[in-house]
Amino acid sequence: MTADSSRRRYLVLAVCCLGLLVVGMDGTIVNVALPTIRQEFGASVSDLQWIVDAYTVTLGSLLVLAGSTADRFGRRRVFQVGLSVFSVGSLLCSVAPTVPTLIAFRMLQAIGGSMLNPVAISIVTAVFTDPRERARAIGIWGGVFGLSAGLGPLVGGLLTQQVGWRAIFWINVPICVVAVLLTRRVVPESRAAAARRPDPVGQLLVVAVLALVVGTIIESPWFGRTSWQVPVACVVVLLLATALVRYERRRRDPLIDLRFFRSAPFGAATVLAVTSFASFSGLLFYATLYLQDVRRLSPLHAGLTTAPMALAILVLAPLSGRLVATRGPRPSLVAAPVCMAAGAAGLIGLTAGTAPGWVVGCFVVFAVGFGLVNAPITNTAVSGMPVDQAGVAAAVASTSRQVGASLGVAVVGAMVNAAGAGGPRAAGIVDAAPPVWWTVVGAGVVMLVLGLVSTSRWAVGTAARTARLFPDAGRATAPR
Repeated sequence: MTADSSRRRYLVLAVCCLGLLVVGMDGTIVNVALPTIRQEFGASVSDLQWIVDAYTVTLGSLLVLAGSTADRFGRRRVFQVGLSVFSVGSLLCSVAPTVPTLIAFRMLQAIGGSMLNPVAISIVTAVFTDPRERARAIGIWGGVFGLSAGLGPLVGGLLTQQVGWRAIFWINVPICVVAVLLTRRVVPESRAAAARRPDPVGQLLVVAVLALVVGTIIESPWFGRTSWQVPVACVVVLLLATALVRYERRRRDPLIDLRFFRSAPFGAATVLAVTSFASFSGLLFYATLYLQDVRRLSPLHAGLTTAPMALAILVLAPLSGRLVATRGPRPSLVAAPVCMAAGAAGLIGLTAGTAPGWVVGCFVVFAVGFGLVNAPITNTAVSGMPVDQAGVAAAVASTSRQVGASLGVAVVGAMVNAAGAGGPRAAGIVDAAPPVWWTVVGAGVVMLVLGLVSTSRWAVGTAARTARLFPDAGRATAPR
C-alpha cells in the first residue's frame, strides 16, 4: 500500500463526506427555524412536523432504490446527479411562498439526497477494502454524520437570526457545487457485477407504508381518541406491509433482499438505527419548541444551547470508529444506549424553570451516546455482506436512520399536540416532557438489549451463514 494510494482513498472519503454533510445537516438545520417559519406562515405544529418529515420520509423511501440504481448505472454518476438535484431543491426551498410549496420542495431535496448517503457509503466500502481501514473510514464517516446533524441547529440558528430562515437552504448550494467538481476528478467509477433490476411495485409499497405510518402518527391528535381513521390506517398499513413482504419474496431481484435479515447483526443494526435516530430527531424537535417557545430564546441562542451536543458527537464518533476497529462493536453498542437513556432520564422532570446548565448537561450526555452509536451501526450493517451488494445493504441501514428520524418527529409532535400545545403552547410543551423522555429512555433499553444480542457468538454465526447465501460470498466482508 503506497502513501499516494492511501491519500487518494482518504480524498475520496472526504468528497463523499461532503455529500453526507449537506444531507445530515439539512435533516436538522430546519428544526431551529421552525418557530420563525410558523410565525411567517401561521403554521400549526403538524405543519412543522410535515416540513421536517416530508424530507425524511421521501429520503428514507428512496434510499434503497438509489443504492441499487447506483450499483447498476455507476455510483459516481448517481452521486453527481444527487448533488445537482439536491442543490436545485435547496434553491427552491429558499423561495417557497407557502407551507405546501415548502413541503413539496423539501421532497425534491430529499430525492437528490437519497442519491448521496447510500451511494457514498458504497463508494467508501469499495475503496477501503481492508476491514480495519474500512472501520476507521466508517468512524470518520460517522463523525461527519453526527457533526452535520449536531451543527444543523447551530448554523440554522445563526442564519435564521442574522439573515432569515430562507438562508438555511442557501448554504447547501456552494457545498454541492464543490462536491460535484471534486467527484469528477477524484472519485473512481464503480458498479456492482450483478445489480438488481428495477422494482417499481416494491418501491411504491415502501413509499405507501412509510408515508401512511408517519402521516397517521402526525395527524392522530387531530382525529381524536375515538376516531375511526387511526384503526383503519393501522389495518391498511398492516395489509400493505404484508403485501410488500410477500411480493419481495417472490422477486428474483427484490428491492429489499429479505435474506439480509437472516443475519442477526444486520437486523439488529436496522432496529438500532431506527431507535437511535428516532430518539435524536425527537430530542431536537422537542428542544426547538422548548427552548424558543418555553424559554423564549432567540434562534441563535437556541442553536448555541445545542452546540455542545455537536461537539460531543464530533469527538465521540471517530473514537467510536477506532474502538470498533480494535475492539469490535460491542463496547460502543453498550455504552451508547446507556448514555442516551441517562440523558433522557434527566429531562423527565423538565419545567420552564429547570436550570439551563442541567438541560445542556443532559443534552451532552445524550449526545455522547449518539456519537458512539453511528459507527457500529454502519459497520454491523455491511459486515458479512457481499461487496457487490454494498449499495443496497448500506441503503437499508440508511433507510432505517431516516425512518427513525421521521418517526421521532412524528411521535414527539403528536405527544406535544396531545398535551394541549394547541392551547397555551408553552404549557402543552412542558406537559409533554414526561411521556417524551420516558419514551426515549425506553428506546435506550431496547438498544442496550439489541447491542448485547447482536454481538453474541450466535449473532456472528448468523452473519456468516447469511453471507454464504449470496453467489459472491467469498468476497464478502468478514463479520466481526
